[in-house]
Amino acid sequence: MESVADFLASSHETAFSFEILPPIRGKSIEGTYADVERLMRFNPAYVNITTHRTDVSYRHIGDGTYREFTSQRRPGTVAIAAVLRERFGVRPVPHIICGDYSRREIEDQLIDLSYLGITDVIALRGDRRKSDSTFTTCADGHIHALSLAEQISDFNHGIMADGTVTDPIYPPFTFGVAGYPEKHEEAMNLSTDMLWLKAKVDAGASYVVTQMFFDNEKFFNFVARARENGIMVPIVPGIKPLTSLRQLSLLPRVFHIDFPDALSTELLRCTTDEQVREIGVEWAVRQACELKEACVPSIHFYAMHAVKSVAEIAGRVY
Repeated sequence: MESVADFLASSHETAFSFEILPPIRGKSIEGTYADVERLMRFNPAYVNITTHRTDVSYRHIGDGTYREFTSQRRPGTVAIAAVLRERFGVRPVPHIICGDYSRREIEDQLIDLSYLGITDVIALRGDRRKSDSTFTTCADGHIHALSLAEQISDFNHGIMADGTVTDPIYPPFTFGVAGYPEKHEEAMNLSTDMLWLKAKVDAGASYVVTQMFFDNEKFFNFVARARENGIMVPIVPGIKPLTSLRQLSLLPRVFHIDFPDALSTELLRCTTDEQVREIGVEWAVRQACELKEACVPSIHFYAMHAVKSVAEIAGRVY
């Protein structure tokens, strides 16, 4: 089976792909499988599986004393990737993130995936903790996705986290990275943001998947700027269907994106989650149809908590 990067670079009609969350610790995996099953009829080219950093909580242990506990709220990314391939016959693309993982721990993840024959990944910095004003990681971790990309490329060449050199990995990992049509929150401007993206591609990234956006013109402008800066790898648009009133303020705040006026005008009339969901489906259908007409290599749907909407959209677009 060809890599995701090879597929995206090949000649084909606009593909369908989506992203899922592992279940919360202690919850059944069957709900995740049901979500994947619901979307398999649209023949996804690949499925991404998110990876999550640890959460910090404080528990009362008596006498007014609280103890800090850390745990990964959504474990199981590597295992789910293996099951998706075996159970559904789809190419899995697990996320590799910087947050809370040392270089050695990331290397261990890569080794496990390599043993399983899973060699497509996405290299991401990941989110900062909600309680933190800046992004932090563990000792010997990565602060930027650029150095994570460099580690994956080094691993492919047999350069290990401790500097020792062994045989090159075969087959090597191919990986994508994130792009931001409306600029990463920490970038000084669009130009510096593009410089970071170019550096990640130069470090070995074979394609780019964008953050969600609701204005296709911003995506097309992003692609044009990328090409002007010598970024020639495939660029995949990421689409998130709106599903709730809460998202109307949450998404612009958390992801630093804007809703276009035509969409916000419609959303201002909504008084229920279902009304938002219906508008979200219609808007995403319009976005996807225009993107498909532009012959993008794939449309990547952020399906977390929105599988019903994604299925409806895909049924009308594909």
